[in-house]
Amino acid sequence: MATAPNVKVPKSQIRAIPGTKPATRNAQLLVSSGIPSLDHFIGGGVPIGSILLVEEDPYNTYAKVIYKYFIAEGIECTHSVFVASQDAKPEQILKELPAVVKEDEPKHRPKVSSAKDDEMIIAWRYQNMKIVDSSPGDKSIFGHYYDLTKNISKEALEKADITTWNGENIQCQNNLFENAAYYDLLLSIDKTIQKGNFSISQTASERNILRIAIQCIGSRMWMSDTEEKTSKDLVKFVYMLRALLRESYAVVILTIPPLNYEETTTVQRVEHLSDIVVDLESFAGSAKETNPVFKDYHGLLNVKKLPAFNTLVSQESLYSDLAFKLRRKKFLIEILHLPPELGETTQREQDDLGCCSSTGRGGGGGCSSGSRGHSKLDF
Repeated sequence: MATAPNVKVPKSQIRAIPGTKPATRNAQLLVSSGIPSLDHFIGGGVPIGSILLVEEDPYNTYAKVIYKYFIAEGIECTHSVFVASQDAKPEQILKELPAVVKEDEPKHRPKVSSAKDDEMIIAWRYQNMKIVDSSPGDKSIFGHYYDLTKNISKEALEKADITTWNGENIQCQNNLFENAAYYDLLLSIDKTIQKGNFSISQTASERNILRIAIQCIGSRMWMSDTEEKTSKDLVKFVYMLRALLRESYAVVILTIPPLNYEETTTVQRVEHLSDIVVDLESFAGSAKETNPVFKDYHGLLNVKKLPAFNTLVSQESLYSDLAFKLRRKKFLIEILHLPPELGETTQREQDDLGCCSSTGRGGGGGCSSGSRGHSKLDF
């Protein structure tokens, strides 16, 4: 059973923390992932003290976008941000963050079409059916929208409380990990938590949230001498990181390349230690990329695990058919709707016509393949 940070926080103090809201189910404090549609599908947001695990697509195209959304949301909400990566320079990641869409730019908000504007013309009997909004939204907007064509301003980065870690100049010695980078990263995170008064054991006049973003954990840059040692280091790191989070006002996003651990159970063990698990199945390089059925989407999104704080049974996702698409300015997650198979209608009518016209000369009706006579309509 996973337990949330066990501390009684006055309601006035909860409201004072920017960019948070209490969950309607268990009053657990939530923050936005930076993608409002993703927040909706994972239970309203990311709980404080939890790990959001994103299993990367093969080319790490879309997981990288979610990763940047998470950081950008933290900066916009004035949260403290800890950016860690060995595959890319953290400074370069920060420069490539998307810019927030201001309130005076409503054109970037999701627009729900009305029944009059989007009337069904497939069949008259479908016109009175209930319209399903595939991109759910909330009247009380939680989180922000971002424009991928614009980068965050230099002024916003200078004002933000940002700590970076790139794995260079590691000199600490330890007996816990074969790869010293894991231990050094844990020490840096713990130091940031203590320095910023994010621990629940510390007293602070004003509370804030620490967002920890770790990119491509377990990639080739994190490898040890053997595959067994690499797997042990990764699982041990996530376990110790989880222990740190349970006692602090912090939240973590981890992106992991599952293709590096296809022949082991490492990914499954990391999933067990995480609170929210999202898997990205990209269509790039697969047969689905050219399939007209999926022409409006770039991949499928599988919610493998939802948070289960202070409960014995974890909640199950209500959506098993989610898809995502990356547009020029935004990243969207929607309920997958397949188009009707109109292409088979003509062929089906021809098959029925040819079958029913093949009757025998003796007057026997029906679709008989062994009939001797041939009709003028036969081919």
